[in-house]
Amino acid sequence: MDKKTDRFTRTPMREQKPDVRKHNFDEVPCGYSEEEAVREATRCLQCKHAPCINGCPVHIKIPEFLKLIEEKKYSDAAQKIKEDNALPAVCGRVCPQEIQCELKCVLHGKGAPIAIGNLERFAADWQREHQQAPLERCAIKKNGKKVAIVGSGPSGLTVADELIRAGFEVTIFEALHVAGGVLMYGIPEFRLPKRIMQEEIHHLELLGVKIETNFVVGKTAELDDLFSDEYGFDAIYIGSGAGLPVFMGIPGENSVGVYSANEYLTRSNLMGAYKQNATTPISHGKHVVVVGGGNVAMDAARTALRLGAEHSVIIYRRSEVEMPARDEDVQHAKEEGVEFHCLCNPVAILSDAKGVVTGIRSSRMELGELDDSGRARPVAIKDSEFEIACDVVIIAIGNHPNPLIPQTAPDIDISSRGTIIVDETTGRTSKKYVYAGGDIVTGSATVILAMGAGKIAAKSMIEDLL
Repeated sequence: MDKKTDRFTRTPMREQKPDVRKHNFDEVPCGYSEEEAVREATRCLQCKHAPCINGCPVHIKIPEFLKLIEEKKYSDAAQKIKEDNALPAVCGRVCPQEIQCELKCVLHGKGAPIAIGNLERFAADWQREHQQAPLERCAIKKNGKKVAIVGSGPSGLTVADELIRAGFEVTIFEALHVAGGVLMYGIPEFRLPKRIMQEEIHHLELLGVKIETNFVVGKTAELDDLFSDEYGFDAIYIGSGAGLPVFMGIPGENSVGVYSANEYLTRSNLMGAYKQNATTPISHGKHVVVVGGGNVAMDAARTALRLGAEHSVIIYRRSEVEMPARDEDVQHAKEEGVEFHCLCNPVAILSDAKGVVTGIRSSRMELGELDDSGRARPVAIKDSEFEIACDVVIIAIGNHPNPLIPQTAPDIDISSRGTIIVDETTGRTSKKYVYAGGDIVTGSATVILAMGAGKIAAKSMIEDLL
């Protein structure tokens, strides 16, 4: 180790300054330089038991790729990651490494854990920018089996990557006009640039994966149709996610200027509503309130600032300690000027005579007994209601799975929450040769957990079909 390298001090990543970045959609973190990446990778102890690998849902060979970065073999490091992860440039940006691989790092608690996510991003970016992404060879001989994948989000893309390299013919059916699922419509440009996502997808196409957009499984064709002679698929993987927004059921939610976070972010991210003369418009509110405390809420509140909001406010019914959003995203939001009203719960959305939003009324809360999730249950404080003036309200309290596929495939077992029931160890559903994973099974979760579910299902499909 270089004498200048401190084993216990993490190499910081440069970022756009808050007063600059809140006015643009450019990526906030700037990435590591080669020198910074090598310095950070050199901190790794190269533990033989490598607990960090067990913390990764797709089991990337973390010490091995860190060693390659230390040796300045950057493209090799990216290839090592891609042995287990088809989307390293994505995961390096949006995965919650702090509660997964980095949490298991032996330096955690003794100093700062290795910045595994930052280094994963560095390796993938370096390989792409230097055009040194060798095309992996697929199986020399195709096995003659065809698999349909419903949805092109992280789970579906992972299954496609695993199967195409095992010799299967793979077709992804995507309902929207652009592939990428939630990675395209749900995550803002300043966290995940769309060109990077599309380059990752293009790499899969070069391997032979076919992608059909504007194809709604359940409408364009049903699951049983995909098994018919017309399509001729031997198995189907359902990775259609959880894109059905949840609302609060309070008065005024139908007012003009109320959005689900799903719609708001889709208009901005995928439809380019932030551009002048956009064909898919969006309300450029001056005073925006976002209800929720997860990553999606942070994304919506920060997007509102970039769309010209003078005030962007988060209302969350628990305390900041219970917020499910990543600490990094909360910190970035605060730096950019997002206001936080914790321990508050909306009871009504206010509007004028034309039905246009004018404000939101909330009740102050206190934490009571633990609920089923293990978190303290928020309880309203009597006579504590107050109002915040606003012209846009964004509801970001979660999503349910879209019911279309379950409604058109009654022989697949569904839970009371509308999720598809699978064997967690195999990804198999109750319908033979139909598998599922990601948010359609778990409800809204993380990108990397969806990818982990995809790897499990792909392994089962290979075993069952071959």
